[in-house]
Amino acid sequence: MTDHVVRNRGFTLIELMVTLGVSALLLSVGIPEFQGLIRDNRLVTQYNQFVSGLNNTRSEAIKRGLDVTICKRNAAGDACNNAGNWEDGWVIFTDLDDDGAVDANETVLKVHEALDGSNTLRTGQNRITYDGQGFAVGFADTFRLCDSRGSSNAKGLVISNNGRTRRAIDSNGDGIVENGSGNAIACP
Repeated sequence: MTDHVVRNRGFTLIELMVTLGVSALLLSVGIPEFQGLIRDNRLVTQYNQFVSGLNNTRSEAIKRGLDVTICKRNAAGDACNNAGNWEDGWVIFTDLDDDGAVDANETVLKVHEALDGSNTLRTGQNRITYDGQGFAVGFADTFRLCDSRGSSNAKGLVISNNGRTRRAIDSNGDGIVENGSGNAIACP
């Protein structure tokens, strides 16, 4: 009978150091890319949520045959806040007297909570009102959705007087999307 000697082999110190070095290198390259992917996905999600809100507002106006408004929401979520910002959320309501304020006889149709993260959603308008035919006359503007990376990663949403929305594009190839007038959008 022969004795078998079983040897447990582990990592040598050199093998362990090489493995740790390669892991550190991969993490230092991968984590920033992953964070960029997370930021990109957050922007796209928030952009789509806002487009959905505008489309819902226009659809309700056409369906009801009366003015429906989307505005920056107050903290309670039951009225507009002209001093606030769009990233604080928005309120969609029937605006029977077209004054841009939720009155006692008007119905709040939907309330959207504040955007996650520190992203901003800005435009020159405090509200967008669609009439019963789906037009947004007097409310044409460009919404700018920005994160900490600035204008080069921003999303833009152009609203025309006829009530339609379109994604802002970079027509001149400088890496920044343009507003409805063809000027590069600026982040706050």
